Amino acid sequence: MTSAVGDPAQHLTLEVPGAGVVSARWQRPQEPYACYVLAHGAGAGMEHPAMRELATGLAANGVATLRFQFPYMERGSRRPDPPPLCHAAVRAAVACAAGLAPQLALFAGGRSFGGRMTSQAQALEPLARVRALVFLGFPLHPAGAPGVQRAAHLDDVRVPMLFVQGSRDTLATAPLLDQVLARLQPRAQLQRVEGADHSFHVAARSGLTDAQVRAALLRDAAAWMVRHS
Repeated sequence: MTSAVGDPAQHLTLEVPGAGVVSARWQRPQEPYACYVLAHGAGAGMEHPAMRELATGLAANGVATLRFQFPYMERGSRRPDPPPLCHAAVRAAVACAAGLAPQLALFAGGRSFGGRMTSQAQALEPLARVRALVFLGFPLHPAGAPGVQRAAHLDDVRVPMLFVQGSRDTLATAPLLDQVLARLQPRAQLQRVEGADHSFHVAARSGLTDAQVRAALLRDAAAWMVRHS
């Protein structure tokens, strides 16, 4: 296994039934207490700097990560795969992570689209050994088209869920997200990032940098995983 320049994570591959081989990266701190299967968003794969920063930030807080490509991203396509193929990729990644870290508490989720594909897979059939789901910007609805239809499957998720969400996220307006989470109690918890958008970017007038915001939200998400380990 090798690491790309600037990326401390080891490169490996996963076999996804019906789609062949996809790339993945495994990043383990010296003394991890949990492992998180980190799926990428619809438009940026696992090699995007933001994904690398998430994995590195979680490692600094004692969380190992396995991030991976969905098959369409591995092919260089911009069009996401049908959900069943995405679910198969999530299951392959979870199985790989479980094998890499059999003694660690296992969590799954990811950025935006990746988090939603993970929750759909969990709703259809529980992901083996996964204790809880962590969403980094759950895409409740398309921008400019508020609705809660995308959250219907969450009723069938029986493990704890953490929603890390920017207060200015146009893909999850606060009143609608609050409505969904109220319905999902006591399994769902919200970690609202004040002033942040869907990418956890904050305006300069906030007095904070994006790096500071990401560091804080990852620290808090890691602490939540500790409590559920």
